[in-house]
Amino acid sequence: MDLSFVILVEMLYAVATLVLISAGLAVVFGMMKVINLAHGEFMMMGGYATITAVNLGINVFVAMLIIAPLIVGLIGLVVERLVIRFLYGRLVDTMLATWGLSLFFVGIVTMIFGNTTTGISTPIPGFSVGNFQINGYNFFIIVVSIVLVAVLYAVLKGSRAGLIARGAMQRSDMAAALGYSPDRIYMATFFCGSALSGLAGAVLAPLVGLVPTSGGAYIAKAFITVIAGGPSLIAGLVSSATSFGFVSQIFTFAVSPVIGEVALLVCAVILLRLMPQGITGRFFKGKL
Repeated sequence: MDLSFVILVEMLYAVATLVLISAGLAVVFGMMKVINLAHGEFMMMGGYATITAVNLGINVFVAMLIIAPLIVGLIGLVVERLVIRFLYGRLVDTMLATWGLSLFFVGIVTMIFGNTTTGISTPIPGFSVGNFQINGYNFFIIVVSIVLVAVLYAVLKGSRAGLIARGAMQRSDMAAALGYSPDRIYMATFFCGSALSGLAGAVLAPLVGLVPTSGGAYIAKAFITVIAGGPSLIAGLVSSATSFGFVSQIFTFAVSPVIGEVALLVCAVILLRLMPQGITGRFFKGKL
């Protein structure tokens, strides 16, 4: 029973982690069709914002949940105004621009913080379950991911702002005809996507040693999760994260963490081969 509980918690933690690192990209790519190759760097900056705030004496939870998302969201707002807004509808140009931005951010952060590994300790201690030790911070990540998905669903499904944003992404000309500014809607959406990326990097910061190139560890998993999820933003994000998280942890416990990562990638290749339109391209059609 103890082992079963530990495995279940680790599976939920793996799913929650994929949801966190992919949510910002799901908003930017899934809604705006912008291929943001600087997504990992936005996460990295969220981690550094958290560490800097904690070192200045700010409560770690305030730093993670408020300060880091706000700072990264503002950086994303500047990026959207100066670069991204001129490239909507031009996928290749957007890829090149955001790839250049990722290199720029890595360089700037290296100049400011150096190239040494830094980090903060987890604010929630671990505990024992029989002969096994569980990191208590994993439960915090699971709760944050659940709340994040619930808030995204509530905003996009039930709020006026969410309905306007979804409508503008589908038919910007109709939104403009009804008196809404697509330019402002794109700006606000990119701000929210960037803030979610900063939140993910901030929440994961206590678990990893942070260096300016840390973003590269997240970008592949984020894109795989979003693309495999298909056209539905929330249903696709949750379904693909659940599938990949479970597969990864099963092979991690059965063999090793390295094989678990390989199994995740193999699962993604097989899934996209069988379902080129993603999970929600075949199942959950019409879901948000």
